[in-house]
Amino acid sequence: MARGGFFESIVGVGVIGVAAGFLYYAYGVSGRGDTARTYPLNAVFGRVDGVTVGSEVRIAGVKVGAVSSSALDPQTYEARVTLSVSSSVQLPDDTAAKIVSDGVLGGAHVALEPGGSDVMLAAGDTISITQGSVDLLGLAMQAFSSNAAKGGTDSPAPAQETEPSGDGL
Repeated sequence: MARGGFFESIVGVGVIGVAAGFLYYAYGVSGRGDTARTYPLNAVFGRVDGVTVGSEVRIAGVKVGAVSSSALDPQTYEARVTLSVSSSVQLPDDTAAKIVSDGVLGGAHVALEPGGSDVMLAAGDTISITQGSVDLLGLAMQAFSSNAAKGGTDSPAPAQETEPSGDGL
């Protein structure tokens, strides 16, 4: 019986080790462990559909940070988003931030487009040039409803036929 108990203890230690490895990996992938090597930037958007805490921040498609928080500004009813950007990336103060869809299924990320200014953003600064997410479903519904109101067709009216003038040209 002692031999079976020893084997079960070894398997239990192995399971705990594997679980600890998964937790360490998940913590590293989530971006929460990178706060020592990042600095915060703020941005205000009209809409942030699909962007949540942990969503990626990208420049030219390369991940340079993550969204660390988002909240509604009660005075302006706009979304205030805090971005954690890698300390190795210095951004000009005329950088633009856009909410970009990752695909049809609704995921999104924040895309940064650096400007050409010589003045760099410091920790805690706010990105002033922003573009919120686009409600594609709302746009489609608006297009279909306006199309139905016009008679349901976008094709031009048929041309009226004219009688030949008889001069042979």
